[in-house]
Amino acid sequence: MKMSNGQIGRRFGRRFLGLLFGFAAAAAGGSAFAEEATGQPHAWGIDFQAAASPVMESIARMHSGLLVVISVITLFVTALLVIAMLRFNARANPVPSKTTHNTMIEVAWTIIPVLILVGIAIPSFRLLFEQLDIPKADLTIKATGKQWYWSYTYPDNGKFEFDSLIAQDKQPRMLAVDNELVVPVNKVVVVQVTGADVIHSFGVPAFGIKIDAIPGRLNETWFKATKTGMFYGQCSELCGRDHAFMPIAVRVVSDQDFTAWVETAKKKFASNPANAVASAADVMR
Repeated sequence: MKMSNGQIGRRFGRRFLGLLFGFAAAAAGGSAFAEEATGQPHAWGIDFQAAASPVMESIARMHSGLLVVISVITLFVTALLVIAMLRFNARANPVPSKTTHNTMIEVAWTIIPVLILVGIAIPSFRLLFEQLDIPKADLTIKATGKQWYWSYTYPDNGKFEFDSLIAQDKQPRMLAVDNELVVPVNKVVVVQVTGADVIHSFGVPAFGIKIDAIPGRLNETWFKATKTGMFYGQCSELCGRDHAFMPIAVRVVSDQDFTAWVETAKKKFASNPANAVASAADVMR
């Protein structure tokens, strides 16, 4: 049946309002879901994952501050464009101005951007120093990127080693692994990162860390997890065919649980350090 223009307009309006209300409801519920799904992506997520380390908190503050700055600049430039279109079009201004230079404006549009960039550079350098100035480690872990999985070594806890491969039968999909990296809460964890074959990249968004794993080179990063729970990341470097199937799973536990896990893991992974069958989560239980 052919619809009139009015019917088409009303139907379109109802669908548009339905989508609008649906988006608003999802956004309103997004924060609650984000808390539940801490350490991993979630539906309707439009911001960073919830920070779980001091460095990530600093990154989030820097991001929020820059968002304000760029929003103000965008609104200001948009206002100038609107004023120029309204005041200086051929109809409103039939006799165009012949002004070629304005010293005050030229000085202003040079000095003001410089001041803005300096204002951005100071906290940016402070954040960069916080990321790269590695404090004294409470725990050191070596992460080796391989095609296409991660191997973890605990040199401070008996030098046991295990591989961490994607788990097809666990949730969350594409992020769960058979053996999680286990660390204690509120401790400085230094991660030494290298590659065994090609360049990989070790990144966990909730901790604010991301560093390349390069064959023949040992890079270092650090984090201090402030929350217990599961936190996920992925290889962030195009490393070959199965790049998309190389997740990182970090389980943050209490000191007591970590000590118990280490004692059991020494025996479990010492017998078969490569592709160990037991899950780190199962070992903890």
